[in-house]
Amino acid sequence: MKLYAKTIPQTLPHWATTVTKGADLFEIEINDEHPNFQSLLEELETEIEPGTFGVKAEDLCSRLGIEMSSPNLYQLLEQAQTLISEIATHPDYKQLLNEGYSPDLNIADASTALTYLEWELDRNRETSD
Repeated sequence: MKLYAKTIPQTLPHWATTVTKGADLFEIEINDEHPNFQSLLEELETEIEPGTFGVKAEDLCSRLGIEMSSPNLYQLLEQAQTLISEIATHPDYKQLLNEGYSPDLNIADASTALTYLEWELDRNRETSD
């Protein structure tokens, strides 16, 4: 599991590692299978909505002493496009296609939807300048 943070404490638990460090963004990789992390999740688990139990990201970050970063939409779009490209070229995905997997919407449709969103953001930015 990855978290993106604006600030992090001097030391992180041994199941959390800083992967990249930028001027205003830390990428933290968490070994979510580590028993100590699992214990923390159990401790923080609450009823998020009726019948749905989980851990709020805000509670987890507070416990870890990090301030979450909210990447801008362009960053999220770039990450999503990268993931879609990785999915499209993944051997397991290709195998599913070879075995007859044919959803109503496909990877290309998802990529196109993200491109349209990016164009809309660009258009809105131009009209507000």
